[in-house]
Amino acid sequence: MRILDKYILKEFIGPFLFGVCAFTSVFVGTGTLYRIANLINQYGASMWAAFRILVLALPSIIVITFPMSVLLGSLMAFGRMSAASEIIVMRSGGQNFPRLAMPIFITALCISLGTTAFNEFVVPKANNAYNRIINEEVKAGAQPTTQDHIILKNVKGSDISSLMYARQYDGQEKRLKDLTVQEFDNDVLTRVEKADYAEWDGDKWIMHKGIIYDLSGGDEQQVTRTMTFNHQTLPISQKPNKMAESQKKPDELTIRELKEQIKVLDNNSVDTNKMKVELFNRFSMPLASLVCALVGAPLGLQKQRGSSSIGFGISVIVIFIYYSIMTISNALGNGGRIPPYVAAFLPDVITGIAGIWLIYKKSR
Repeated sequence: MRILDKYILKEFIGPFLFGVCAFTSVFVGTGTLYRIANLINQYGASMWAAFRILVLALPSIIVITFPMSVLLGSLMAFGRMSAASEIIVMRSGGQNFPRLAMPIFITALCISLGTTAFNEFVVPKANNAYNRIINEEVKAGAQPTTQDHIILKNVKGSDISSLMYARQYDGQEKRLKDLTVQEFDNDVLTRVEKADYAEWDGDKWIMHKGIIYDLSGGDEQQVTRTMTFNHQTLPISQKPNKMAESQKKPDELTIRELKEQIKVLDNNSVDTNKMKVELFNRFSMPLASLVCALVGAPLGLQKQRGSSSIGFGISVIVIFIYYSIMTISNALGNGGRIPPYVAAFLPDVITGIAGIWLIYKKSR
């Protein structure tokens, strides 16, 4: 790495880390602490539980602040060097602007890749633990009596042995309604069972009034035998008091688990637009760090001396525009007005095009 690259990267790292701390503090102060205070007032949450909730809320917040911090860091780095006329000296030495900004672009790309991994392996587990503490410790296991779209699975090793979908679970009657069960052998679908409902008999779930479809193996699976039944044991052993706890929200699922749930819900004609938008957001949100660097670097160039407050103000405006576009596009995607992948990547596309245009303009 050249000395000049190290120097530019050093100018970027400081504001970037400051941005992570500052923006995280804003999100914690305006949202998370308020929710924790409500849990303490309404449910008498202990200070230990409140502390763990605060810590577990941080990963999902940090993921959101990375693009903001990259924007602030790149904008303030080039803003300071531009105000000190260092950019003029660098360019007079034969360095064009894209080459000067390349260390920040590469760093932003690494941050995007790291955020994708962090969003896959850390954030879902943290969100799951966060909700578990609230439901099991703070709210003393209070769960809604009725839940829609229940998905349960049995796993042997790394393969799924059975997968169940129920359109509704009635906690008072301990009844699953409108079931579809898929059974697998070596990750190959071998049997599909459908039933009107299933009831808990104190030891296991019993399905009632259903039909079984045995499937042949091979690439094109076909129904080889059909049987009806009045009573059949459900190949899922989840107890009723654990039923609600086993249902994860989309932000608690990994990419693989999201794909599995989307496939199950699609097969049962359930609207999955919201989950598909969430799936594509797992890739588009980390990519925002790179596109924010494309915008921030050229915006930092100034013809006259300026203060760091100008750079901070510009970054706030750009962040507001980006998240406004993201909010609108995600809402349209959730409602089915636009395809989910368009809804997720539209903010990145618009911001990336703006960044490339600004780089081209500043390079001339």
